[in-house]
Parts: sequence; structure tokens; C-alpha cells
Amino acid sequence: MFSNMFLSLSDIWKNNVWIHIKNMHINDIIDILLLSVILYFAYRFIRDKRAGKLLIGLGVVVAILVFSYIFKLNSIKFIFQNFFQVGLIALIILFQPELRAALEKVGNTPLSGIKRLGGEGMDQANIMEAIDAVCDSVFDMSRSKTGALIVFERSTKLGDFTKSGVILNAHISRRLIGNLFFNKAPLHDGAVIIRDYRIYAASCMLPLTNSEEVVSSLGTRHRAAIGISEVSDAVVVVVSEETGIVSVAMNGTLKRNYKRLTLKQTLLNSLVGPNYKNLNTDGDSPNKNK
Repeated sequence: MFSNMFLSLSDIWKNNVWIHIKNMHINDIIDILLLSVILYFAYRFIRDKRAGKLLIGLGVVVAILVFSYIFKLNSIKFIFQNFFQVGLIALIILFQPELRAALEKVGNTPLSGIKRLGGEGMDQANIMEAIDAVCDSVFDMSRSKTGALIVFERSTKLGDFTKSGVILNAHISRRLIGNLFFNKAPLHDGAVIIRDYRIYAASCMLPLTNSEEVVSSLGTRHRAAIGISEVSDAVVVVVSEETGIVSVAMNGTLKRNYKRLTLKQTLLNSLVGPNYKNLNTDGDSPNKNK
């Protein structure tokens, strides 16, 4: 049995693989390299998502089909060949959330420097003033345990979500942010979306994450923060209404327990870029607003 299997594999190598290798050209090598890069990034995208588990099952099906070809198991081969004829439609239905997120990610073009937040015309003083106002307001709300959800738009435009709220297009200030999230204010529900260092819209509804790995103790705000970061390159700041803990969501990942200094540095690195990480932060001390 094993000898027959070895002979079958040898025949496949001699009659197919080796012939193709001998006839390869430079464009074939480029084709393989590009395909490898695409598959690598596809793997990185799905490895921590529900699609990863589904693809394991698909891999098993492919392995069975290959096995049936090698050992000429005609019944199994017939069944799985027909399965793959309709399998593409089934995969589109099963992977619809992941495919949509992947296509939206493809449209995100990373920009360098201040252009990442559309603030290419702003000077460093205005950038620092806006980020300082957000950090001050966030930790005011943290101390009073006022729930908040602040979304910084980057290269992916969030017009679909700003339409669900109220357009303000207002200058960022510590008091305005605090007033927007005051629990009796008319716009306190939903998220504030910041565009070009201005409060563009408030009371915006965001998509909730479908990730099974989100802990059950996290509420709707945190799930919305993760959800919008999964379908865009936004940076999202969350203040917990129950504990006052400050969290940041990026690329579908939520990190918690930020202090003012670490929040400010994270916003600078993420929104403005590493070239600006040395902007003046002397006014902050590690113990400020803990």
C-alpha cells in the first residue's frame, strides 16, 4: 500500500511538478512571490477571527479531495468535486462579515505624518492643544465615571456613521466634550467622531463587534469601539461608566487601564505618527491624573 502511494506521488512529481519547474520563467517567480505575500496577509487577517476556524475545516475538505485523487477513490472524489462547485457561494455567505471587513481594510491607504488625521495644515501647537483637550476631558470623565466613546477618524472616512448622529463641526475643547457626554445631555448616547482635529459629529451609532473573544464583562461602548476599529483604521477612546477605566481600541484590539501620559503618547503615535512622538509633553508627569 505504502509503495503504491510512493509511486503515485513520484509519478505526480515527474509528470507535473518537475516539468513545471523546468519551464518556469521570471514572471512565474514574480507571480508566486506576489501570491505568497497575498496569502500571508490573508492569514494575518483571519488568524484571530472566526473565519480562521472555518478555514481549518475547509483545509480538511481539500485534504480529503487530494487524498481521493491520489488513491482514486471515485465516490469520494465525485462528492467533493460537486461540493466545490457550489462551495464558492457557500463561502461568500459564511465569510460575509470577514470579506466585508477585508475589502474595507484594502481601501485604507496608510498615510505618513500629520496627514493621517487630515491635519497637514495645522501646526504643532494646534495639534497638541486638541490632543490635550481630549486627554483632559477623558480623565475628567474617568474620575466622575461618566461613560464616553470618542472616535478619531483617520484615512478611512466614517461618513456612514456620522449620518446617524448630529453634525457639529466644532472646535475641540475640554468642556464641550464633557458636556456632550453628560448623562442628562441630549447627545450623550452614542459616539463622538473627530475629523481633522474637530468634533465633527456626536451621538453616532457604531457597529458592534461579533468577536467571540470579547470578554462578557465589557459593555456596549467597548463592543462598539472594537467594532468600528475592525472595519476602519480609526483610533477609539472609551471611558467605562462602571469603573472609570480608560481604554483604546485599534485594529480590532482593545487595551485598557490607560493613564493620561500613556493615552497622550498613544494618540500622538497613532494619529500624528512616530516622526512626531517627541512633541513637547513636558507638561505631563507620570503621576498626573492617575
